[in-house]
Amino acid sequence: MKKFFYLGSLWLALALSLLTGCSDNPENINPNAPLNAGNLNLVFVVSPDLTYQTPGDINPNTANLTPQGLNRSLLLATYLKNQVLGGENVNAIYALSPMTHLQTANDYPDMAAIGFIQQFALLNRDQRPLDKVGNTYTANSFPIHAAYTPATVPNGVAVPATFCTVCQGLDFKNTDANTQLVSGIIAKKTPGFHVFSAPWETIRALLVNINQQQGYALDLPTSFMGSNHVYAISITASGNANLVTYNSQLNPATSYPDLPLPVERAACTHLLQPSFKTSRIGGINGAVIPPNINKNQTVYIVRHAEAHPDANFVFENGNFVAAGQWRALDLGKSLNDKLVPAPNVVYSIDPAQSIANFGISYVRPSLTVLPYAIANKLPYKLASSFSLLVSPATAAESARQFFFNGGQFSNQVMLLGWESQRINPFLNALLDSYGGTEKERTWPGNDYDTIWTVRIDSVGNLTVENDLCEGIDSTKLPEMAPLF
Repeated sequence: MKKFFYLGSLWLALALSLLTGCSDNPENINPNAPLNAGNLNLVFVVSPDLTYQTPGDINPNTANLTPQGLNRSLLLATYLKNQVLGGENVNAIYALSPMTHLQTANDYPDMAAIGFIQQFALLNRDQRPLDKVGNTYTANSFPIHAAYTPATVPNGVAVPATFCTVCQGLDFKNTDANTQLVSGIIAKKTPGFHVFSAPWETIRALLVNINQQQGYALDLPTSFMGSNHVYAISITASGNANLVTYNSQLNPATSYPDLPLPVERAACTHLLQPSFKTSRIGGINGAVIPPNINKNQTVYIVRHAEAHPDANFVFENGNFVAAGQWRALDLGKSLNDKLVPAPNVVYSIDPAQSIANFGISYVRPSLTVLPYAIANKLPYKLASSFSLLVSPATAAESARQFFFNGGQFSNQVMLLGWESQRINPFLNALLDSYGGTEKERTWPGNDYDTIWTVRIDSVGNLTVENDLCEGIDSTKLPEMAPLF
């Protein structure tokens, strides 16, 4: 009797092992354990949008993250880093190109996907060359790929002069482009972690296409389970694929996040940028009000958060560094006491614009002002119809025409996140449009604090000044990102 039981047990064990070998789980991976760094791991983060969201994560009026959605992203970043990647560094991060997914009748770009993965990016480290002789710098930061391909540039969006093939992002509906991106990663068979952030519709279509194309026969999720769920396809060196599903079970607060520690404040000393104020009054000193100038307009212009931590400000990966996250999150609250009247709209650069020769998407200005838009429930739009990454003179004239001519922004108060070396040129282009030639000014590499203010009154008279500052001591910001 015992012998029969023993043989039966052997047959049962053999049968179970054969069944296991035919399943989606050839490695018997514990779904609660981190992924194997020796495998090629494709990690899919489902960002919320108006259609598919965990209730309360998206503002229905702005199609942007709510404070709850922002809190979820901050908590999820730690979960991804520790529970999914096991503390390992990421190989690459890909996010939705925001202008490929416009929402509401106002066509607001989907900034949630890139905002949802930003904190995670800053928990990783990135080494970049500083010169041609081999000097490098490693920062607490990581680039986020969001660039267009020739097939994914939306109507009305500036077509890049050169496409950045190595920093391609995800298109909301162009599953062919997305599938080609991921299949190319699979073909290289490089072990590590590739993280993708996009809405459920995009993630689901991508999972289905990859599953079919590669013949994995994985049992994929068929319905949206919430943004706490993370999906990973883990591929062994021999090509066996396993689907791993994680549930972070996060329960984020609904209020705007508090930083773990307060940032150090600083006075507006104008030590880095001299105090400046000038006006152009029609009929005074030869000034002529341009015929199409906006009326009753105020624009506050800020530079992106900390991004160049090396001594000569050379480090460049398109994102800001971890110290900048302290600034960006703090601005959600601290700017309210400084910007009077308060903005009613936020604008920035399309993060899908890329610097092809660096192989990066230029995401940091838009991510710097994103928390302010979230905290204050403001519409957030992108200046995407012209390229910023062209000659300063061309970019300056395009910005002047877009922001200050034609009446689109008359009777508006705007917060604008921009690129520092493009701010003074377009302010000068605006001043020069009233007649005369304004003296060129430079923006110091270590000045992340100055706020420029442009005011145009009811008849078109212009005032430009830099009296305001964000009031944050850049030198005392922690090098590591805040943890939540």
